Amino acid sequence: MDRRATLVLSLGLAVVVALPVVVYVGDALVLRYRIGRGGALETMSVYLATRLKSGKLEVFTDRQETEVCAHALLPHFGYRPCWWVRRTGGVKVI
Repeated sequence: MDRRATLVLSLGLAVVVALPVVVYVGDALVLRYRIGRGGALETMSVYLATRLKSGKLEVFTDRQETEVCAHALLPHFGYRPCWWVRRTGGVKVI
């Protein structure tokens, strides 16, 4: 390979590696800022569930719990993103 192709490939690899890191750090900084100003965390009701040997999911509707979630793209500081909690239907598989 010539020098130009090597440069393009190495630059492309650097972008592929750096982009997820930049997105994660940026999301964490925005969340930290929003936590300081309030409104970044939300409390949602979730139900516990377990997967049975048959592959079915048993939801324990008598064991409703509250979970604090973060308004972010990715999980941060031990909080799941609120969009993920809503997408799973408020069911937490244990």
